[in-house]
Amino acid sequence: MSEKNRYSDEELQEFKAIILEKLAKAQKEYDTLRANINNTDGNDIADTSPTFKILEEGATTLSKEEAGQLATRQLKFIQHLQNALIRIENKTYGVCCETGELIPKERLRAVPHATRSVEAKNMKRK
Repeated sequence: MSEKNRYSDEELQEFKAIILEKLAKAQKEYDTLRANINNTDGNDIADTSPTFKILEEGATTLSKEEAGQLATRQLKFIQHLQNALIRIENKTYGVCCETGELIPKERLRAVPHATRSVEAKNMKRK
């Protein structure tokens, strides 16, 4: 019996559903972060007394910086998920880019945008 070199179309559809679900959630979180950065909810220092204005400006700046960092990270995650969808369409999804072997399903269910097996990832760190 020959060893599998790619996942079946049915298995790829299962992974696609997982990725699409994670992508929708990630996009929603990204939109929330962007709204926080752009202050689209209207709560800002303009509606407070001048006494606390300086403190609130500092806190607002810090909060926006943190939200910006989180938004950048979230956007990177979204891009990884979108790349995984492309690999599904190309039928190369789930193949380790280091070893060429299939990444275990358990890993792909936990980290659907993974491009390396755990072993390959650990070897890269050394």
